[in-house]
Amino acid sequence: MGTFGGVFTPSILTILGVIMYMRFGWVVGNVGLVGTLLIVVLATSITFLTALSVSAIATDQRVRIGGAYYMISRSLGVEVGGAVGIPLFIALALSVALYTVGFAESVAGVFPGVDFKMAGIITTIGVGILALISAKFAIRAQYFIMLGIILSLLSLFFGKPIEESEIEMWGAASEDSENFWVVFAVFFPAVTGIMAGVNMSGDLKDPAKSIPRGTFAAIGTGFLIYMTLPVILAMRVDAETLIADPLIMRQISYWGDAILIGVWGATLSSAIGSMLGGPRVLQALALDGVLPKWLRWLGWGSGKNDTPRAGTIFTMLLALVAVYLGNLNVIAPILTMFFLTTYGVLNAAAGIERLLDSPSFRPEFKVHWVFSIIGAIGCLIVMFLIHPLATVLAFVFVVTIFVWLKRRQLETAWGDVSKGLYMALIRTGLMRLRQEAELKTWRPHPLVLTGAPAKRWHLIELANAFTLNRGILTIATILPEDTVSNDRIISMESKIRDFLDKRSVQALVRVTTGSNPYTGAEELVKSYGLGYLVPNTIILGDSETLETRHLYCRMIAKFYEQKRNVVIVHDVGDIVFREKKKIDLWWGGLKGNGALMMILAYILQNNQSWLNAEITIKMVVQNKQAADSAHLNLERIIKKLRLGAKTEIIVAGGRSFETILHTSSNYSDLIFMGMATPDDKFLDYYNLIQERLKNLPTTIMVLAGEKVSFDDVLIQSDSMDT
Repeated sequence: MGTFGGVFTPSILTILGVIMYMRFGWVVGNVGLVGTLLIVVLATSITFLTALSVSAIATDQRVRIGGAYYMISRSLGVEVGGAVGIPLFIALALSVALYTVGFAESVAGVFPGVDFKMAGIITTIGVGILALISAKFAIRAQYFIMLGIILSLLSLFFGKPIEESEIEMWGAASEDSENFWVVFAVFFPAVTGIMAGVNMSGDLKDPAKSIPRGTFAAIGTGFLIYMTLPVILAMRVDAETLIADPLIMRQISYWGDAILIGVWGATLSSAIGSMLGGPRVLQALALDGVLPKWLRWLGWGSGKNDTPRAGTIFTMLLALVAVYLGNLNVIAPILTMFFLTTYGVLNAAAGIERLLDSPSFRPEFKVHWVFSIIGAIGCLIVMFLIHPLATVLAFVFVVTIFVWLKRRQLETAWGDVSKGLYMALIRTGLMRLRQEAELKTWRPHPLVLTGAPAKRWHLIELANAFTLNRGILTIATILPEDTVSNDRIISMESKIRDFLDKRSVQALVRVTTGSNPYTGAEELVKSYGLGYLVPNTIILGDSETLETRHLYCRMIAKFYEQKRNVVIVHDVGDIVFREKKKIDLWWGGLKGNGALMMILAYILQNNQSWLNAEITIKMVVQNKQAADSAHLNLERIIKKLRLGAKTEIIVAGGRSFETILHTSSNYSDLIFMGMATPDDKFLDYYNLIQERLKNLPTTIMVLAGEKVSFDDVLIQSDSMDT
């Protein structure tokens, strides 16, 4: 189908529909001439901005079956598309009910003996059968209906007043009259006809040309008519009569029965348009796998045009339920919420695409992103003004569907703008970062040297606990450079990601090569990162091999030279962290390692696995006099920093530190200890440490290498809270 038959005709016939004939007088009566013109301008503005966005998307991509759903899903992803597509289908099914109820109401007004609901049910079934027989026949029938609408409008234009009345600018003064936003909600479906053409996108010869041209022509024509009719109604009838008589146009027309031809034609054509569009949206949802498996049959089509007969029957049944339960003033506001939600997301999709300026988004119809974003914000504001609670419920409905689809992890071949949006945010953040450390926001960004992740899972578990899902965690593995191909590196990175995903760990993965694991790790830490965003804390296991320990110690020294914090985990046995209830922190002062250990212990205590752990800060002094002073000083620091830790001052009494350590911390679940700054004798120092830690619980050795005063981080946090 072309522009006139496929877009303009169904759009203008839906715009000039049941609301115009059966409720426009009610609108003028309630809010007056000025209020009505404001409603028309506001409603048409939202529709116009949405049409700009629709045209931009339609001229960038091949719009296939599904109309608005297809556009949103291919721009913002299948989850967002489905979250809006399902409400859109419900709105189209309710639209069928809206138009057939309007038809039945007008018939009952002319023939009082006709049962209102039965007429609506019979009409809905008839419209469904017509859509099942032939979409083309239904479209051709709309040309004759358009002639009837033109005839009715001419008859109204050349009519006359039923009585002398003054123009009431602000509507009826009656207590029964409705407020502006209630009236707006009832009127808004009158300008939502632009979706009638968009929903038939799969049947158009050239959607990229037909959708913009036909849509704007329909909006312009509808706007001129809607700005003229209120003047005619206000000049010829008083407000109270306009509210009371839904078919008042029949009395003030030159030939009253022409209005019946128009209203019956408009309601039936609009019902047919929605009955054609709704099943096609449903079909697209089913074909994309958005609907549950037991509803996939709704995607079946028949004939060379792939007509969704099953979807048409389903839509008809849903419309029949609405016809039986509702009336115009109930159905119209519900429709308004669903359509405003769809319009808002369409505008957001076009605005984001344009704002990101992705190379893949090259619409022939160019629209500045500001107009699309204004349209999206306008939809949201109007929804809240109409009914805040209904707006919240609509968003809860959409978000529920989105979360449900997200959990199903639907795979698509077309992608969406989310990666582009993330990239734009990342770029903005990176450009705003500066080399100077920000004490208020410091947190560990660990790089974990794991080897095979499954063998050293406790390192990943510990690093993930340190991030609290806020820091940036990287899992790294070094492979021999002479035996590993690039394909194997890519494959291994993919397997590690899958391994982490199954355990709900969010982390970056880096597999690289080196002449040996130690020099490979040195080069990785030296080069890894993006701008100022680099791992600030290296987490690794202990060295147990004497032959390579000198390489290991040199690597630690290199990390320190590169201003990285180093966390070495010395573990024994299969149960690395025991019960996770008791943490000992051996303290030598607030400066350097002491403050960093406090921060790491505090972060660990806030992790779900260590939530009930008790931190004890232990300090060794030489005599009782020193113990009293140290106790007061340490208690004062702990209270000021609000770490919630216990303190324990131990008098050496001639004992070695190693003896005190084994006696005091033998039953702990985790021990924190500081580590000396690497120097020429670091290898000897490290060998001594290995002897000292034998038979102790898992111990974390901490070396503060970053150019950050960690005691200031603690104090900064304290000043922020106070």
